Amino acid sequence: MTAASAIETVFRIESARIIAGVARIVRDVGIAEELAQDALVAAMEQWPESGVPDNPGAWLMATAKHRAIDLVRRRETYARKLAEMGRDLDGVSAEPGPGAVDPDAIDDDLLRLIFTACHPVLSTDARIALTLRLLGGLTTEEIARAFLTTEPAVAQRIVRAKRALGRAGVPFEVPYGPERAARLRSVLDVIYLIFNEGYAATAGDDWLRPGLCEDALRLARVLAGLMPDEPEVHGLAALLELQASRTAARTGPDGAAVLLADQNRARWDRLLIRRGLAALLRAGDTAAKAGQPLGPYALQAAIAACHARTARFEDTDWAAITALYDRLAVLTPSPVVELNRAVAVSMAEGPAAGLALVDALAADPALKGYHLLPSVRGDLLERMGRTDEARAEFVRAAELTRNERERALLLGRAGR
Repeated sequence: MTAASAIETVFRIESARIIAGVARIVRDVGIAEELAQDALVAAMEQWPESGVPDNPGAWLMATAKHRAIDLVRRRETYARKLAEMGRDLDGVSAEPGPGAVDPDAIDDDLLRLIFTACHPVLSTDARIALTLRLLGGLTTEEIARAFLTTEPAVAQRIVRAKRALGRAGVPFEVPYGPERAARLRSVLDVIYLIFNEGYAATAGDDWLRPGLCEDALRLARVLAGLMPDEPEVHGLAALLELQASRTAARTGPDGAAVLLADQNRARWDRLLIRRGLAALLRAGDTAAKAGQPLGPYALQAAIAACHARTARFEDTDWAAITALYDRLAVLTPSPVVELNRAVAVSMAEGPAAGLALVDALAADPALKGYHLLPSVRGDLLERMGRTDEARAEFVRAAELTRNERERALLLGRAGR
């Protein structure tokens, strides 16, 4: 591996930890990212001549921290900052090297960075962009391509997010008590939204964007390692592992979408299924120890587990899935949950029972323009033999979706 490729690979892997470690010193994620980039430039200048260090991640971390300390010294009197930062300054040696990094401290810093990037003071789009940039290691170009927007728009979103954090005086810390519970939900929601956009793209020519799924899955695994006593963290990790296990079977050779009933389950990833089931078990254990019921992500993971444990679609335990949706609807009532519950009821009790529930949702303003409402209704009508009505629903759903693969699938069903 050349020095250039080594630098690129190491920085992609370590950038989040480096930014997090530096942000603890400078208390500003924007400045921390700039200092991490400075360390990258230093590596590009020195490594081709000196060779790649034995611990390149530690080298980059130490270099970035030295620059952070220099910046602090220029801004403030050294003595006062030394008293404030304590071990942050003491823990950095005179020269970069393997001994310059405390792994435990990095993990604490990474957790702080996750909570800062997902602070509620930012819009959802800003949280997603900042999380992908700081924690996912994605470039502005990669984020723009993933979400089908322009590079300048993403760049502005990230800049504004950093400024908003600074103006609001958001502390670089993990909150505690009720605020922590509220903020954790924001963190989990952002990771889930990133995964969902990769799993079922909102718009564009591709049904899947596997790169986004992988980024979200990596973030969920990191969070589970950093917060092992939080049931919903494991619940989200379980859900993403189980959903990601189906990725290879969700498209055909030509990239066309393949529905769950038609998927070749031999193509489901058994390793991801095992990981997902293990994470679900941890979610249940940690919830029981805390005296809590399963949260919404753990319940969704339990639904996904029902599919993962079943070798054939025809053998799916729809009664169990309906019962889980009943619990989810009580915990987080929403028309989308009710729509999914209607599908499960239709499979357990027949399409007429499901159609009655779907029709009750038709007037809900939250589902206006939601293409899956007519899509589900079309499926139920087709199963009841009401083909003309079903065709009209599939055409309507095709008009509402912005994803070309999904539009083709819906028009195909209408034509059929």
